[in-house]
Amino acid sequence: MSNEDITLTAGDAEVALQPGNGGRVGGLRVGGVELLRQGERFGCFPMVPWCGRIRDGRFRDGAALQQMPLNAPPHAIHGTARDGAWRTARVTADEAVLTYDLVEPWPYSGRVTQAVALTPDSLTLTMSVETYESSFPAQIGWHPWFNRTLRGSDVQLDFAPAWQEERGDDHLPTGERTDPRPGPWDDCFGMPGGVDVTLTWPGLLELKVTSPEEWVVVYDEQEAAVCVEPQTGPPNGLNTLPRLVTPLEPLEATTTWSWRRL
Repeated sequence: MSNEDITLTAGDAEVALQPGNGGRVGGLRVGGVELLRQGERFGCFPMVPWCGRIRDGRFRDGAALQQMPLNAPPHAIHGTARDGAWRTARVTADEAVLTYDLVEPWPYSGRVTQAVALTPDSLTLTMSVETYESSFPAQIGWHPWFNRTLRGSDVQLDFAPAWQEERGDDHLPTGERTDPRPGPWDDCFGMPGGVDVTLTWPGLLELKVTSPEEWVVVYDEQEAAVCVEPQTGPPNGLNTLPRLVTPLEPLEATTTWSWRRL
């Protein structure tokens, strides 16, 4: 099938998918209110086959040292799939399945599948990375840009992480953990019971971002948007906490956004 844009609907919720623009969720409207920052690089994009920054763009796979392009110098950031065109494998009124075959500069062959399921009060994103050839380290995550202000109401963030990854001057975790500190943040947090972050626009809407994964990056240093990014490991995780994709075991992750009116 093609990579043309897709619109899913359920109740008064509407999702715009952009397979040709990195498999991104281009928009989420609830009751006519757009929750995601609009623009070619915004919405919500899948981070795969890694999340956040890789130090100096390099990671080891056994004895091999792999070099990724430095798209956030001096580091590499957010994977390669957001820069590619995905294909639509299946689509109904309220569900879609998108696929992306990993290509250079990623040095391993594999396929990414992202399933998108919309209900009147939730959106669930599920992603997997599989290979039929050599095994490789990988990460999965999502990078949504939620509008900071909706109809004059400024968002409030509420979450209770077990720890915060100490961040070095290079924006990468040092390997030390600290007690959670007040924002503003461009930081990774640990939530061993699963990611659970609530965004509230008082008087308008409450939205919960949940995931069985235990890592979340929160970025709220931008005036227009805040980001709540569930992922399978911390930034630089290909070096510090790699998850292996093998022919027998794909890497899978899921996140759900659920909302209610206030």
